Amino acid sequence: MEQRLLHTPEGVRDIYSGEYARKKALLQKLHRVVEGYGYCDIETPTFEYFDVFSREIGTTPSKDLYKFFDREGNTLVLRPDMTPAIARAYAKYFSNEELGVRLSYMGNTFVNNSSLQGHLKEMTQLGAELIGDGSVEADAEITAMIVEMLLAAGLTEFQVSIGHVEFFQSLLAEAGVDKATEQELRRLITNKNNFGVETLLEERNMNEKLTNLFKRLPQMFGNIEVLDQAESMTDNTQALAAIARLRKLYEIIRKYGYEKYISFDLGMLGSYGYYTGVLFRAYTFGTGDAVVKGGRYDQLMGYFGKPAASIGFVVQADELLNALSRQKIAVPVEEGPTLVLYDSFVRDQAIEASIQIRRDGGKAALMRRIEGYPLSFYSAYAKRNALEKVVYFAADGNVQTVKPQEEKA
Repeated sequence: MEQRLLHTPEGVRDIYSGEYARKKALLQKLHRVVEGYGYCDIETPTFEYFDVFSREIGTTPSKDLYKFFDREGNTLVLRPDMTPAIARAYAKYFSNEELGVRLSYMGNTFVNNSSLQGHLKEMTQLGAELIGDGSVEADAEITAMIVEMLLAAGLTEFQVSIGHVEFFQSLLAEAGVDKATEQELRRLITNKNNFGVETLLEERNMNEKLTNLFKRLPQMFGNIEVLDQAESMTDNTQALAAIARLRKLYEIIRKYGYEKYISFDLGMLGSYGYYTGVLFRAYTFGTGDAVVKGGRYDQLMGYFGKPAASIGFVVQADELLNALSRQKIAVPVEEGPTLVLYDSFVRDQAIEASIQIRRDGGKAALMRRIEGYPLSFYSAYAKRNALEKVVYFAADGNVQTVKPQEEKA
């Protein structure tokens, strides 16, 4: 019991001092990009009714949800995913809106999945949803915004990988495979398991053209030539329509000037069942997971009684912060507080100085010096606690400013 008083549960952690300052500064930078595109903030509850994240909607599996009950016996869950909650709020508050609505949000999500070794179960996400716009221009806007957010974060080397759910789904429909085969094929392709895909298909009676295309899917990622390759391997109308959509998206992205950050991955199948069209994953060095995820979900709003074509994404803030740290990219933070240190005889002057610092827009932490403790002791304290500087009001009337530094042993 004593250990539990000091330690956090598996999969969650405390964030404090300089690390929290960097995270806060990063989120502010990302949020400014979203605001620049005209998105308005919305805040939804940390927990919702279970039905908002049910299996029919296609979100996180029930076994991975943090579930509990209210006094009336209703099943509630900590939100594992922001999008269904935003969809619910949109259906409630924008039911009469006929044009596109741009919503942005920031909050933590919770996934109780023991298989996520080394991954957090509580993650901070910042995202945006464009609801009520089914155009390829909306796809391009979301793509451009993702690129600009990663540039604003300080990244220079990253790729926004784009896929399309309908390419794979249309091939599945043509193949007529059973549900078990579909799920296994989906898993193997997502994991880029070429050998597994080949072995599975050898056990099924499928025409040669489809078999060859499914075998190629795990490797169909790269530049615009991937789309040329896909077109040459199928005559499936829906699959070709998906490729055409990706081509149009790429042409618009070129107008933004961001084509060098774009790649395609036709083996990207989406982690949520509600995705229906374009998919996004953004990758960079220093992290094993995508730092941005998202896609189009044109059917999801129908579950909440307000059908609307929609698209959105989330930035995984913790993953992005890790990547920046490992790439040694600094996240500039606001200047920390000034430690106003004083001897008892000059308390009033120190109080006046602190008041003036705050009036000027700064931050001041006031502290009386304990007799016998040297200035170096307080300088080390300031260093440990991310204070910007120490201003010392001595009893003899002298005022001294020192920079925080570790105390010498």
